[in-house]
Amino acid sequence: MRRAEQREQTRQALVRESRRLFATVGYGAVGLSQIVAAAGVTKGALYHHFDSKAAVFRAVLEQVQQEVAEQVVAAAEAQSGSWARLTAGCRAFLTASTAPEVQRIMLVDGPAVLGWAEWRALDEAASAHHLAEALADLVADGTIATQPVAPLAHLLSGAMNEAALWLATTTSPYALEQTWAALARLLDGLRTA
Repeated sequence: MRRAEQREQTRQALVRESRRLFATVGYGAVGLSQIVAAAGVTKGALYHHFDSKAAVFRAVLEQVQQEVAEQVVAAAEAQSGSWARLTAGCRAFLTASTAPEVQRIMLVDGPAVLGWAEWRALDEAASAHHLAEALADLVADGTIATQPVAPLAHLLSGAMNEAALWLATTTSPYALEQTWAALARLLDGLRTA
């Protein structure tokens, strides 16, 4: 095996095992020694790839956010029409956010570990721009009133992130459907007559 392949396998093992640990017990309860033991590598190997536990977490968070974005995009692209794409993408985000691993890593520990600004920048890079693009399409085709897209995208993103956090703490078996119904009514309010 070439060195580059071996380095990549080591990095993948570190991210995979860190993700499992962070999802199971949370960032604060995981030590570097646990990560390297689970990955079967040395601390030196970890430090070759990452300069801190926070850097490992950032790689895990990027992976989780990218997977959620892929689910959202796939759901949206399976629809025809800009409105159906928006609503399918929003619903896919809420559904993906109900996974305990996603809740813990992306919604609870992400902002706390990296800080709001860095977490938001990663969110923007992973999926928030898809929401802005969908809204821009809806403004362009007249489905929603002409307005600045950036503030609307941030408002909807914030509402969905807050809803996802609520979903992480509620015990109601109907929470996802109730949340989707509320969001659907909110979105419907944006449509032009």
